[in-house]
Amino acid sequence: MLDQIRLEKIIFIDIETVPLFPNYELLSDKWKSLWDKKAGYIAKDDQTSVELYERAGIYAEFGKIVCISLGIIREVEGKRTFRVKSFIDNDENTLLTNFSELLKQYFRSTDYLLCAHNGKEFDFPYIARRMLVNGIKLPFLLDTAGRKPWEIQHLDTLQLWKFGDYKHYTSLDVLTTLFGIPTPKQEIDGSDIARVYWEDKDLDKIKEYCQRDVVAIAQLILKFRGEDLLNPKAVVYS
Repeated sequence: MLDQIRLEKIIFIDIETVPLFPNYELLSDKWKSLWDKKAGYIAKDDQTSVELYERAGIYAEFGKIVCISLGIIREVEGKRTFRVKSFIDNDENTLLTNFSELLKQYFRSTDYLLCAHNGKEFDFPYIARRMLVNGIKLPFLLDTAGRKPWEIQHLDTLQLWKFGDYKHYTSLDVLTTLFGIPTPKQEIDGSDIARVYWEDKDLDKIKEYCQRDVVAIAQLILKFRGEDLLNPKAVVYS
């Protein structure tokens, strides 16, 4: 039961990813060949692998993480706060190393859960795969090899909303609108991240967008539990 999970044991996270290179032309011949094959599976109508390269960031083999934001709910003397911290860097190895060290230092207990929207299909495996690519040892919460499904400490707001329906997908934007939660999709949305990163070179804008997603995921969990939303003044960024 969701209401039996201690809120302070949930680590809310969101990631932002981009293609490894600004455009298809910068790929080596080998990587062009590999992307061409991948694009062949996902292309619709007359889409070319060059046109589809802007979507490469959603695949861990062809993209990289540029921001991870996480949030933790705390209650002190009956007052609830939500603390948000972000890891953002052009150097993915540095970003992932810092994130991994935080998980290893503070969140090694089996009591903790990682929570994201569509996290089981995207965020959690993406982070783990990119850590392996970067030669980073997986922290406990992401090292799921050999564990039984019920031993994996991952919570997914999309899966909770599905109620076992395998063919239904609902975006975070739809759910926040449905539940009256301020939408995280303001100036930009996920489809703009690659452009903002490679063309605008605006890491701060990406961080702000990622942080809004984390707050929205926490608000959604509170709604699923039948509880009041966080007061915007209770959200602390660091």
